[in-house]
This record gives sequence, C-alpha cells and structure tokens, in this order.
Amino acid sequence: MLIEFSVKNFLSFKDKVTLSMEKGNGDENLDNIISNNNINLLKTAVIYGANASGKSNILKAFTCAILMVRNSSLISIGEKWKFIRPFLFDEVSKDKPSEFEFIFIANKVKYRYFFCADANKIYDEVLDAYYSQKPTNIFTRTNTNTYAFTNDKSKLESLATNNTENKLFLATATTWNYDKTKDAYLWFASAIDTYDSFENMADKDLVAYSSGEEQLKDFALKLLKEADILIKDMIVDYEEKEMDSTMVDMLVPPLARTGDKFKVKNVNIELEHEVVDDNNNRHIYKLNFNEESSGTRVLFSFAPFLKRAFEAPKVIVVDELERSMHPALVEFIVKLFNNKEINKVNSQLIFTTHAINLLNLELLRRDQIWFTEKNPDNGISDLYPLDSFSVRKDENIQKGYVNGRYGAIPFIRDIDLWLEDN
Repeated sequence: MLIEFSVKNFLSFKDKVTLSMEKGNGDENLDNIISNNNINLLKTAVIYGANASGKSNILKAFTCAILMVRNSSLISIGEKWKFIRPFLFDEVSKDKPSEFEFIFIANKVKYRYFFCADANKIYDEVLDAYYSQKPTNIFTRTNTNTYAFTNDKSKLESLATNNTENKLFLATATTWNYDKTKDAYLWFASAIDTYDSFENMADKDLVAYSSGEEQLKDFALKLLKEADILIKDMIVDYEEKEMDSTMVDMLVPPLARTGDKFKVKNVNIELEHEVVDDNNNRHIYKLNFNEESSGTRVLFSFAPFLKRAFEAPKVIVVDELERSMHPALVEFIVKLFNNKEINKVNSQLIFTTHAINLLNLELLRRDQIWFTEKNPDNGISDLYPLDSFSVRKDENIQKGYVNGRYGAIPFIRDIDLWLEDN
C-alpha cells in the first residue's frame, strides 16, 4: 500500500510536491479508509487540473521511478535513462538530478525509499525499514558510489562492488539475494502499476479470456452490464504460432523472432449481443471487437486489471480514467474500490480526470481530492489537496471548483477579446 509519493525537479515539477494517501482530518466516508495498524490510508485519490497543468506529469513521475527500479538490473554500463527529464525552464534546475521518494507498506513492513538521479547516473539512494516505530536504515548511498551500511556491513559492501553508477542498489542487492531489500523491490516489481490507456491488452489477459476462465468472463460481463452495455457472452480466440522465416512475407505482423523462426499472434474477439425485436422475440447477434464502441473495448480490456486488483493488493495509477468512459461509469469504478465488501484486499486507485461529477463529498472525502496548477509566469506545477482549503462537509465543491475557488482550472479569455486580437 502506498502512503505517500514525492517528486522534485521532474518535468513541470521544479519544487518538491507530495501526494499523500494518508487519512486527514474528518470522520466522513469511513468505508473509504484502510486501517492498517497505526496508520489510516485512503483507498482512492483523484487529481483535477487544467490541461497542461501537470496532472499527467504526476503519472509520468510514478512511471519513471517504477521503471527505473524494474529495469535497473537490465541497463548496460554507461547506458542512459531515457525517460528521466528535469525541469528545463530554469538555468539551475535543468542541470540538476530529479528526486523521487516512496513511503509504502510491503509484506506488513513500512518502507521509505528515496533516490536522486539524472539520465547518466544515480547520485543518492536510501532505503529505510520500519520494523518498529523508529526507522532502521538498510543502506544509504551518496555521491554516486559512497555507501553506508548499519547492518550486514561486510555482505553489503561486497554487493556494492557489483553495482555501477547508473544502477539502483535496491535492484542490485535484491538480484544478489539480499533478503532485507527483497520485499521493497518486489513491491515496485508487482504491487504498483501505472496506465495511460487500456486500449491494448496484455497477452496474458487474452490467454485468460481465450482459455475460458469463467471468473474473468463473469467479471467482465458484469462490468459491461453495469455500464448498460447488453452483452450476453464473449468468444475470444488467441493463438501464437512459430513460422519459418521463408514465410516472412505472409506475416502480419511479425511480433518476435527467435533465430530463423517468427512468432505471430492471431487474435479474434467477438461479443454476443442479445436483441429483442418488435414481436418480443430474442435474437443473438455477434460483433467483432473492432466494430464495438471505444467504451466497450476499454471496459473489456480494463476488466482483467480490475479483477486482479480485487484479488491481491495493488496500487493502480491511471491517467484520465474517464477516457472513452461515461462519467457515471468512472464513479462506479471509484465506488468499487471504496467498497470494503468488493475491495477486500485494500487495493488503491489513484487517477487524473476532468469528470467533475466525482466532486461530491458523499462519494469522496476532502483528503481524497487533489489539484494541479501551473504558474503561467514560470511554468512550475504545484500539487495540493482540497482539504488545504477550509471546506465544509456539506459544501458544493463541484460548484466551487467550476467557479475557480480551488484553482486548477483553465483561464479562458472572453471571446470578444479573442476577436479583437484577430
């Protein structure tokens, strides 16, 4: 579970900003809270803001940090990290590294992980574990290759010699079977994911659908029904074949090659619609997946992600969740995560949106609503929560947001002024 995430000097975030999933003040909507020992966390958080205000850059910051941990053991010596970019509208910041910090719970232990890096190397890196109220430092790395270890010093010093300046020690130590970094690393590897689209399905999800996994099919059909999409059944055929390179001209398209063999994937998805005619007779019609609406395709693709999130603890970070979805369906998904009978494993959903129907204090707490705003003079983005304002429990926050009370909305010039300029 995520407690908080901070980023500094990355894209439009020059100064440090922190997204906290820790419960603030107030006893409303208690079903939206995860009680974990001495800490209370939020199940969902939503981020609003004008276009180009920094909303998507929060997702990119999550993605950058997570991928750096996951891919650290794969990067070659001297290879650059291509997706890390500092704040460029400042002569000092553009030459400084970016900073990322996660505080999270993995396998019932609280961790704090921080690293500071640019495209070329890692400068600082710290992992603390809270086996008790006080933190235990697992390792501290400064000045790229200077390490300090409190415990297991000789073993960790040996592991540090296997690390390079562009690799994260968290990944290197875990690769070499150091047990005290394992749970923290695995949290990054499998317990948190980011998405900017659900339009492309993973092979494993296509395999699950095609193998007739009844639980997934039932879950997807129920989700589609909730969206008022009347689909009776689904047929998914997925096949992966190896073909000789002599048939290369016939491959559409080749997805992978091993020696002189090509792997091709054949996918066919059909959804069955039940239709009642004027005589009250029922008929079944099949539509190819590509003929379905974009909303239907997104829900079909999104279903496996949702199902997994309700089976094992996950943190899901999504950019513009409402893309190709009706706002009412987005509200339904938020309710799924906040419902303790459905989300029994306490997965968390963090997402950006423009859907103002979610600005409802009967649905979300004041500490679950966040805003991004960019300073038009210097291009610096800020991130702040609704509960940083004096907001009453019964306040119409949708109206307040539209009227600009909380910022984070675009400044639209009067059309007469636009006509004058032209």
